[in-house]
Amino acid sequence: MSKIVSLAVEARDRVGKGSARGARREGRVPAVIYGNKEAPEGITISWKELEKELNSGRFLSTVFDLKIGERSERVLPRDVQFHPVTDRALHVDFLRIPADGLVTVTVPVIITDHAASPGLKLGGVLNVVRHEVELMCPADAVPEQITISLAGMNFGESLHISKVALPEGAKPVIDRDFTIFTIVPPKGGVETAAPAEAAPAKKAKK
Repeated sequence: MSKIVSLAVEARDRVGKGSARGARREGRVPAVIYGNKEAPEGITISWKELEKELNSGRFLSTVFDLKIGERSERVLPRDVQFHPVTDRALHVDFLRIPADGLVTVTVPVIITDHAASPGLKLGGVLNVVRHEVELMCPADAVPEQITISLAGMNFGESLHISKVALPEGAKPVIDRDFTIFTIVPPKGGVETAAPAEAAPAKKAKK
């Protein structure tokens, strides 16, 4: 499960382009906290601290406790804007987690045990339909990934979301049994060894 990360931030008294530029000059990234029927709140984050979290590769599925002075806000990142040239973070949107503690997250699908699939061993092709799935789950139990094994899977077999063991309390946002992947045969068919030619019959001796 993804852990809840504590992150110190500072309140931003003013909003707008001028305030945002000023924050960036000081090595901080402007951000906003919104949702849960409360007024949006402007904050800034240390660029170095934010960069560290962005480099984790799980930023958008990580729950944060933002420390604002003596209080904290439990949030989930919803969007990050990047500079088109330097690729540096320019702005972050954080969504407040509601009272019921449920959040919607997009989780990557990790497929393992390719060598243990008979279909792939014989030249089959793994056709991945969904590289990630959208789940609704408790904020304190957000999975970092969904891991699925290919062991024993052959040609023509598919895996649907109903066959995936999801973490307790998590369920797909899409209300149908969608396909994660399929193993399809190679285009030229499966090669089989040609039968050996029969040895010529010996003539009977007179």
